[in-house]
Amino acid sequence: MSEQEVLDFVVDTRWHDLPRHVRRQAKMCLLDNLGVTLAGALTHVAQITAAYASRTWTGDGATILLQDQRSSPLGAAFANGWAANAIDSDDIIRYAGHAGGQVFPVALALAEAGGMSGARMLSALVVGYEVAHRVGRCWHDAHEVYQSEGAWGSVACAATAAHLMGLEPALVAHALGIAEYHAPNAPMMVDIDHPAMVKHAMGWGTMNGVISAQLAAEGFTGTPSILARDRYSDWVNDIGQRYVMVDGVTRKRKGFACCAWTHGAAEGARRLADEHEVQLKEIAGIRVETFHEGWRLGTGLPESTEEAQFNMAWAVAAMLVDGEIGPRQTLEERLGDPELRKVARKVEVVESEDLNELAALFEKGDQRGCWASRVTLMLNDGRQLTSGLEDGGFHFPGQAWGEDDVEEKFRWLADHVLDQGRIDDLVALAWRFEKVPDVGELTDLVAR
Repeated sequence: MSEQEVLDFVVDTRWHDLPRHVRRQAKMCLLDNLGVTLAGALTHVAQITAAYASRTWTGDGATILLQDQRSSPLGAAFANGWAANAIDSDDIIRYAGHAGGQVFPVALALAEAGGMSGARMLSALVVGYEVAHRVGRCWHDAHEVYQSEGAWGSVACAATAAHLMGLEPALVAHALGIAEYHAPNAPMMVDIDHPAMVKHAMGWGTMNGVISAQLAAEGFTGTPSILARDRYSDWVNDIGQRYVMVDGVTRKRKGFACCAWTHGAAEGARRLADEHEVQLKEIAGIRVETFHEGWRLGTGLPESTEEAQFNMAWAVAAMLVDGEIGPRQTLEERLGDPELRKVARKVEVVESEDLNELAALFEKGDQRGCWASRVTLMLNDGRQLTSGLEDGGFHFPGQAWGEDDVEEKFRWLADHVLDQGRIDDLVALAWRFEKVPDVGELTDLVAR
């Protein structure tokens, strides 16, 4: 009966019935996802997909954020989904990967188009996150090839859309099944080896999810979803009773807009340099020990923002040179910087078996695991300074983020694209969003 519990949760969830700590997390997820989507508007992938969406899915029902363009809800969800992951600063959930960057654009587009309240949109976010935690866990267990977020995220996005569309349980089941059957084959490590705009297939997940719910509403049928399999009932049947998103969401901190697998190494390098008062000119070489997936990120000098985000050497260099890895370090206009390139050339990356074991535990949601690295700075005078285990701050249960932490990160991201007045207005709006009668109040502030 695991799927029935999911279907009932998608249909019956109401904002005012949710526990207080769930509602608090939902509003923090709202502001964090808004920030990464706004900053993502700076990228070429966001501009390409915005233009494509407004041309292909014509209409003015929903806003493509900061692109001065509108589209149908489907088009807006598609374009904003690419933007939400475009700088790789969006959240990560237990058992799965990036979730908010998919369910947020779907919830925003459909809620805006339907003239819905902030409370309705927030309840849809909760539905999306809770389904994402469970379907992502099942998906990774069932597939030998590591598929990226747009695959399992398609199902979470379908649940988000179905909730806002008010589909009955039988139609929700079809929506989830349609989304799963049509989910993209998105082999993550192919993009790690050859970084491109496809990345985590986030925009594809949003599009597939919305279309699947719309088709189900028209009577199109789908196969049973992975959530209906008996083998996963223990992972699924607590939905609506246990809210995994409360401590199962971990966020990239202010100053980090790059692959999470690089954070430990970048942090370790900066900590060593600060503690030992090392100047850049004193560093002869930098060795990073890490787990297999981090090792795959490599050290080649990037030529695009996607290559910069998925690059161990560039993250370490940016942190040592600028003290952060954000849009100013990873957008194309900075990739020719001679100092960044000089430091990046000094980085070598080696794989470590003990760090592989920790990473494997982390991927399963085990509290003992982590995405960790060790860093050694080799100095011109022959000294070698080695860090301890650096995990980049990713833990489950998630670190204790408060409203102040989320707001600080949002302001850092939004400062790249908005004036201070609009930033202040958006922060105030997010914290009272459950009282907003029409989501259009938010999109009006970020239409262009």
